[in-house]
Order: sequence, then C-alpha cells, then structure tokens
Amino acid sequence: MKHSVDLEKYQIRTDLAIESIKNIDDISEEIIEDDIKITKVIIDEKISKEINKKKGNYVTIEFLDITDSYNYEKVKNIFVREFKKFLNLLNIKKDDSCLIIGLGNSKSTPDSLGPLVINNVLVTNHLFELDELDKDYRRVSVFCPGVMGQTGLETSDIITTIVGKFKPDFVIIIDALASQSIDRVNKTIQMTDSGIHPGSGVGNSRKEISFETLHIPCLAIGIPTVVDAITIVSDTINYMHKHYTYSKLNINNPLNKLIAYPNYLNEKITLNKKDKETLLGIVGTLDDSEIKQLLFEVLTPIGYNMMVTPKEVDFLVEKLSLLIGNGLNESLHNI
Repeated sequence: MKHSVDLEKYQIRTDLAIESIKNIDDISEEIIEDDIKITKVIIDEKISKEINKKKGNYVTIEFLDITDSYNYEKVKNIFVREFKKFLNLLNIKKDDSCLIIGLGNSKSTPDSLGPLVINNVLVTNHLFELDELDKDYRRVSVFCPGVMGQTGLETSDIITTIVGKFKPDFVIIIDALASQSIDRVNKTIQMTDSGIHPGSGVGNSRKEISFETLHIPCLAIGIPTVVDAITIVSDTINYMHKHYTYSKLNINNPLNKLIAYPNYLNEKITLNKKDKETLLGIVGTLDDSEIKQLLFEVLTPIGYNMMVTPKEVDFLVEKLSLLIGNGLNESLHNI
C-alpha cells in the first residue's frame, strides 16, 4: 500500500531560489557571460506560497572556478555590477550608511563565510565620527553576532537591537547556505532583497532578518558550502546513469581509448528508462523525486543524512570571502 512521506524538513535543505523554482516555468531570466551564468528570479506572492520562499528579487551567479586571478576577477566584476543594481533598485543613495553583518560560526569552516567576509570589509564608521572620511567613501560598520549555540541569544534579536541603537540606512547580511546540487557548492553566489532565515538550509531555522523585522532595506548575500547526504547519493545515482549511457554509446569510439576517464558530463546524453532499469533494477525505474524520498526514508531514521562539504573547503571559503569582501568595498565606495 502506498504511503506519503513528510518531506518538509528535507525540502528546506536548499537556500537557493533557482533550486526552489526548477519546476516552475517562465519566472527566471538567464544570461551567460563566458562560462559564468547569471540567473535573475522575481518571486511574487503567489509563487512564494507555492515554494515556501520569501517574495523578492533574487540574482544567482554560477561559476566554475575562482582560485586563479583571472577567474577571480571575472566573477568579482560581475558580482560588483549585479550588487550595484540591487542598490539602485532599492534607491540606496551614495551617502546612506550601511551595517554589514557576518552570520555564522567562525570555528566551523563551512559556516565561517560571514565572519571571514567581515575581515575583508573596509570599515569607515569610526572615521566618520572623527570627521576624517573622504567623500568617496560610504559610512560602513560591521558586526558578527555569532550563533545561538555560542551566545544563547536569538541572532535576529541581537541585530534588531543594534539596528535600533545605531540606525543604519540599510543592512547587508552575509551567510553560508545549503544547496541541493553538488555542482553548486562553493560555485554559486546568491543575492536577494528578501532578507534571510539563518540556519534554514540545515534544518535549524531561526527568526528571519528582513525589511519586515528591521524596517530598513535588507540585502542578503550567500554562498552554498554544504549539501546533505541525500543530495550526494541521488546525484551519484544520476551520474551513474549518465556514465552507463555514455559508455554504451561510445564503446567503439577510438578517442575513449586514449582517455583513461572521459568526462561524460560535457556530452549531451539522453537517458532512457530501459538503461536506468538495466543498471539499477527497481531503483532505476524511479524518478529524481522518488529516489530522494526513498533515500530520505533510509537515511533519516538512523541519523545518517549528514551535511557534507568538500575537503578543500578551507581554501575555497577563504577565496570566496575575499571576493565578497573586496566586491562589497568596490560596490559601496568609489574606489
């Protein structure tokens, strides 16, 4: 007998709008520059209820690499350009003061993006107080509230108190996110004017930080640094299907004899149900959502649906935090 599975906890394990709307047509716009994809999404009230994602404007920048100087500059320039568009969209003036908040746990590398970005931000508020701030620089202050496990305090309450005391004109929030795709981990930047729910991607959602709670414009910038075990296993099954089909179609291709491990992901491969069933039997007959439901039932009761990050995450998070920090400096000041 068929039964339903409550996937509510699983479904929130992505903070990316482009993953939430993947089954909804005609609400996104894609632009490709070199090998960088920029996706713009506007979520209205109706769609917000359908996908449980706050309404607002979302821009996602997807890239292959930022570890060398050439690719780093390419991605940073696009980030600066798109972030300036958000400032214009919200009518942020060049002399409006800004508070940048770095969410996350500095002692946990995948969750340390926010605090690390703060270390690369040009802080100018104290110079304004001393009347030593050049006209080309905006009044900027920063703050890292830590996480509730460290402070025992609700992050949203701390931020609301600081905003009420110092009254910045707008807030920028930096946080590490979760993704439902291995391909996007440490290779995606999301910007939105809808605010943020700290911890939502890992099932530990706290109070939201947004215009509705702070009563000033609230821009959120995030990068997915983790995926859960369900995502990794389901993606691996999909890759197995592609590898099997590619190998079957190219069994007599002489080029493959010269390459030990050909990259089948670069090829356009049409999968069919027969190949899937031949490879994995009953599991091969399931679609993506059914496979994830099955994995959820298998891994969750035994506590094995772990959050996972790449082994080189420390190096990547350091590079990404430098990119976001320097990008914000260029966006907020005339430098």
